[in-house]
Amino acid sequence: MRHMTPQQLVEYLTHADPAPLLLDVREAWEYQICHLDGSLLLPMRDVPTACGQLDAQREIIVICHHGIRSRSVASYLEREGFGNVVNLSGGVAAWARDVDPRMPVY
Repeated sequence: MRHMTPQQLVEYLTHADPAPLLLDVREAWEYQICHLDGSLLLPMRDVPTACGQLDAQREIIVICHHGIRSRSVASYLEREGFGNVVNLSGGVAAWARDVDPRMPVY
């Protein structure tokens, strides 16, 4: 699995073609507080039953609060045959700190 910092992801998204799936694995209440535009909410507990609906060929960048849950989900997806998975290091907390200080934090 690859890892990207929020700063690397901002740069990457400017030229990624096709755009990766931004998969947010936090809970709905967390997502309501803050999230990356264009991200898809799929709480971690639902990944095993719903991952069959995801395109295993598409690049997936997994996002959570601090990067711990996303790392676990990214590892799981790789074991399930997803070949292009990236963990957002530091999660939305690092995004708010390093990229968008206007983003609400919790």
